[in-house]
Amino acid sequence: MIKRLFSPGIRILWAAMMLVTFLYAIMVFLVGSGTFSFVIWLAAGAFFSLCFFLAGKGRWGKCPKKLRVVAYILLGIGLSVFLICQCCILSHFFDKGEPDLDYVIVLGAQMRSTGPSVIYKYRLQKTKEYLDSNPETICITTGGQGFNESMSEGEGGRDYLVSLGVDPERILVENRSLDTVQNIENAMEIIRSGSSDDNELKIGIITNGFHVFRGVHIAKRITDAKVCGIAAYMQFRFIPNNMVRECFGILRDFFAGKLA
Repeated sequence: MIKRLFSPGIRILWAAMMLVTFLYAIMVFLVGSGTFSFVIWLAAGAFFSLCFFLAGKGRWGKCPKKLRVVAYILLGIGLSVFLICQCCILSHFFDKGEPDLDYVIVLGAQMRSTGPSVIYKYRLQKTKEYLDSNPETICITTGGQGFNESMSEGEGGRDYLVSLGVDPERILVENRSLDTVQNIENAMEIIRSGSSDDNELKIGIITNGFHVFRGVHIAKRITDAKVCGIAAYMQFRFIPNNMVRECFGILRDFFAGKLA
């Protein structure tokens, strides 16, 4: 079965995958979904181009057998890891959280000159929705200022929530973090400054569906509080890009010992 992946008859599949990934890379680049995310799709397009080439004129069969065996093993491992990561992501993709949480931590995302990026707006809009339904909950917006951002993500998130009608007294700001782990670590420092016992707290992690698994399991590594995820909306056309990118984040944090 696996040998058929490089048979002449399946070249049309590689050609289609090559075209789709290159076109998707262009779309991701034009809309700026992730600073350098388009590179992932260019790399995928190059890989499918190579597969298309090797599947023609018996080229794959002419490669040394040991090379082909190693390639099959690497492809199998890569696909298995990718599928495991996707299952992890999907396990929290639709989390709805719990009522009456003590705090919700909003994971930061890119700020643009015009305000929060689309993906960040969805997180903040979900936060507004939750705060309206749970009037005792305190919100913490997180994120420092990147080289391509007009202000810190934490402060930009607060300003956007206030513009939506959220009482500023219910918003705490963390504005030093540079990644998801720091988002949660620094937010927990703020929470602990007003509470001495994590075990008594209930905390929600608000982010887009693809990001909830990592956010929740990072938080569970950092605190003994009861942690749940709250998944915000995301546009369908960006889901493939975000779910592929998230695999790299999961693997990085897993090998760094940051996930519970």
